[in-house]
Amino acid sequence: MRRSFGLSDASCGQDHPGPVVSRGNDLNPMSLPFPRPGVPLPSSGVLGRHWSAAVALVLTALPLAGASANDGGRAVLEELRGFRTMGTVLMIAAHPDDENTQLIAYLSRGRNYRMGYLSVTRGDGGQNELGPEFGAELGLARTQELLAARAVDGGRQFFTRALDFGYSKDYRETLRIWDHQQVLADVVRVIRTFRPDILVTRFSPLPGNTHGHHTASAVLAVEAFKLSGDPQAFPEQLAEGLTTWQPKRIFLNGGASGRAPQAASTGVTRIEVGGTDPVSGESFGAIAVRSRSMHKTQGFGGLSAVGSSGPRQESFTPLDGGPAPADIMDGIDTTWNRVPGGGEVGRLADEAIAAFKTDDPAASVPALLAIRLRLAALPADRLLDEKRRQLDHILQACLGLTVETTVPRGEVVPGETLALHHVARISTQVPVRWIAVRYPAAAPATESASGVAGDLPVGREVSLDASIQLPAGTAVSQPYWLREPPTAGMFQVDDPTLIGRPENPPVFPIELVFAVGGQTLLVPDQPVQLTTDPLKGAVRRKLDVIAPVTLHFTTPVRLFAPGSSRPVEVEVTANRAGSAGMLALEAPAGWKISPAAQPFGLGEPGSRATLTFTVTAVAGSGAADLVAAATVGGARFDTDRKAIDYAHIPRQLLQPVARLKAVSLELAVRATKIGYLPGAGDDVAECLEQMGCTVTPLTGADLTAERLGGFDAVRIHDWELAAGWFGGAVKRGPGNAGLKHVAGVGCYTGRHAGL
Repeated sequence: MRRSFGLSDASCGQDHPGPVVSRGNDLNPMSLPFPRPGVPLPSSGVLGRHWSAAVALVLTALPLAGASANDGGRAVLEELRGFRTMGTVLMIAAHPDDENTQLIAYLSRGRNYRMGYLSVTRGDGGQNELGPEFGAELGLARTQELLAARAVDGGRQFFTRALDFGYSKDYRETLRIWDHQQVLADVVRVIRTFRPDILVTRFSPLPGNTHGHHTASAVLAVEAFKLSGDPQAFPEQLAEGLTTWQPKRIFLNGGASGRAPQAASTGVTRIEVGGTDPVSGESFGAIAVRSRSMHKTQGFGGLSAVGSSGPRQESFTPLDGGPAPADIMDGIDTTWNRVPGGGEVGRLADEAIAAFKTDDPAASVPALLAIRLRLAALPADRLLDEKRRQLDHILQACLGLTVETTVPRGEVVPGETLALHHVARISTQVPVRWIAVRYPAAAPATESASGVAGDLPVGREVSLDASIQLPAGTAVSQPYWLREPPTAGMFQVDDPTLIGRPENPPVFPIELVFAVGGQTLLVPDQPVQLTTDPLKGAVRRKLDVIAPVTLHFTTPVRLFAPGSSRPVEVEVTANRAGSAGMLALEAPAGWKISPAAQPFGLGEPGSRATLTFTVTAVAGSGAADLVAAATVGGARFDTDRKAIDYAHIPRQLLQPVARLKAVSLELAVRATKIGYLPGAGDDVAECLEQMGCTVTPLTGADLTAERLGGFDAVRIHDWELAAGWFGGAVKRGPGNAGLKHVAGVGCYTGRHAGL
């Protein structure tokens, strides 16, 4: 490992008048509160929007240079109040944008509760107002939109493995496709992990005039409420280290269409959720609108906060649990007194809050260190461990301690060396000593750069350079729920500890170790690439692990007559200079590939070569997945590549397995001249051409009887659009719901595949 140590003030700029914050990369998705709205993020230190993948991120936003020191002090004070508060609420609904963002903002920012939203799906079945991504790609974008929304309203985000497979009229159908027991296990897992006192559904568990996914989400919530405290339910979770947890109550929030129970509501609790955020002064209604506007792929980007600052009541209809006549938390102890031995921690926290100076947060460091010692004496526990991390974060903010680790490029190949540049800076007079940097993911497993520097000088950056090798066996980056092919209704996840989390953990976690007041403070971090965008300004991109080459089939599907042979092309793109190796196609028994493998050699990054294989289908009908695999330097790589890049969310890199669907079937084509009007994300024209058809693209202006008369068939992406354009000229054909007749021409909509 190469090390160099330096001290520099050239890039420090103006001193921050108050404490600033660093990014954490704790692997627990429930770790700490989100930044408060209306308070800008610091210009130094790690963060922007690229937070740690496994944590639903956990920072208090603090002021830029030139902002009032009290802004940062108030943010730290509210986080300290959040540390003192033990109340927890979990909202459960079906999709991104089903959540009540004002309720989330009020409970998290107004009451300082731990507030979470469990979206049963990632919204994979929705539409996209911004671009061509659909299915799993859209689900990835909507996941990031939910994280962006939670960064605004202060909540935390969770998911199950359920796939949004499209509209369902019946919740029983939904649960059957999802696999009822698997998705129920996921909801129970999130409850046992997050430990909410209260569950809140957004839809009624009684069937009504709404999406089957909506009703199913409420049915699952009610069932999970009854099972999460039962040690006989999903005992494999207890073997992993989770414990049973019984929420006190479950409510249905709101009475909008599809949400009110069919029976008369009794014992409804109402609470006022208006008011303003104590740090920014922004109304909870305005925060809610800004949060909801993050769902830009769904067309919510133009929402206005005008008129959102007045009073607003939310209703809660009990579904199970004890009565709550005045408040959803009636009779529930939300203080540290609920924790055995925790009363002293609560008392010390109360004293620290009473004495806190918003213009001098560093004055609270001795009190925080005293709380830290008392908290360390309590036993290990999932929730207490989270509180320990939260207290460390508050301590770091009061110290004005920021850290950042940068790398020259945001992509690394397994086995390569990472050139890490660590920076630490303190803006207060409290003595802090930087004593080590640790790399838990390095080989060997823990490698420490000890004896870093000594005491940090006030207002000046201290840096450390290190060269650390990424283990050769590190997997390429891919969202954990997309690593394996899904079923019709569920993503497949091999590692159960990832279930529920919104994102992957960091690929290369880092721990910077400091000494303060005789105690050791560990600050988690992860490498980022720092770039400048003309519109966004400074952009921090988290580290991705990539293959040395990208493999791409030139077509996603190839049709074969049984026993026939056809060429299949694979494009190989270099991600590193001088990439060379062997490319092979892997196929199931009965399919033949020639040649078995081919060599390739590429020059500069971005250079390409197209290799052609001859594939012979099985003798009968059938389908198979062909996988392209390259061997480079003795290691196997089999991934394609696609980036999703929208301005309102961090850039996302997808690296799915390079896979081609090969289909062997006897195909009779009666219509060879096809007129074709495509829809969004529509690649049917290529499939029609593989069937031997001649395809002519059409526009709306072409949809006349005269223009279409020369075609054997016309394919239109949507039946309603076809009916709207043709009016009475379009009617259903006899014996085939997908066939329409227009002036004697067969017209097919995008809902039907046959010709």
